[in-house]
Amino acid sequence: MQPKINSYLRDKEEMKPVPVSSPSDNRLAFALRCLLDLQLKSIVDFLRPKLSVLKGNVLDVGAGNAPWKSYLPAGVQYIGLDVDKAGEFNMRPDADIVYYPGGRFPFDDETFTNALCIEVLEHVPDTETLLAEIYRCLQPGGQMLMTVPWSARRHHIPHDYFRFTPEALAMLLCKQGLEDIQISERGNDYSVIFNKILCVGKGLVLPKNKAWLPLTLPMALLVLPSAGLFLIAAHVSMRFGLGSHIDPLGYAVTATKPLTPTPQTPTAKEHY
Repeated sequence: MQPKINSYLRDKEEMKPVPVSSPSDNRLAFALRCLLDLQLKSIVDFLRPKLSVLKGNVLDVGAGNAPWKSYLPAGVQYIGLDVDKAGEFNMRPDADIVYYPGGRFPFDDETFTNALCIEVLEHVPDTETLLAEIYRCLQPGGQMLMTVPWSARRHHIPHDYFRFTPEALAMLLCKQGLEDIQISERGNDYSVIFNKILCVGKGLVLPKNKAWLPLTLPMALLVLPSAGLFLIAAHVSMRFGLGSHIDPLGYAVTATKPLTPTPQTPTAKEHY
């Protein structure tokens, strides 16, 4: 069984996601990307208002290219944390990011007022250890902001391990002792359909076997106009809270470390 598993994990990724860089690097390019990358747009819509009012300091777990630092108010200290093999994920080095080999975070207990964990949990084999470390490093009353994908292509293969339902997220966070847990959807069925059409269209325009182009290009001409319609529908429906939320792009989470340990298991508040 083991050789078969190892062979499977050697699968190569067809298209690595483009790393998210700070919007301050090129605001126009970032805005254009958010227009088409609805996963990113939904994360920005969740994070930007919450980051703008934070105080104290912030630990960004799985910081990548530290894109969210520019949304923080002046005076808020930013510290990123990422694995020392982040370069394999096309991430560039950053002086504000601490690189470590995994496992226990290189910080003392109760060091941080806030913690971010943005599109990271699905890439961590031992999710409970990661969440326990975030909990340990948070000060009592500290807040964690998290996002995870739901309807998303496998990415950063072979390091894409999980997709989490709201029920699973609530269970994991309650188990760590976090409270005031709020889970909300990012995106809706229109945004998911647009993403799928875009992937299909790319495959038709750029097939693996170029000999199929005489067949796939006419199909692309039929498929891609519908992508434009669903892109408009996705933006409008996301703006006004329309569409189905059963199969979203992903989930956004806020949770708080209690001021004092409680013997009861907190109850998650899921918002649909």
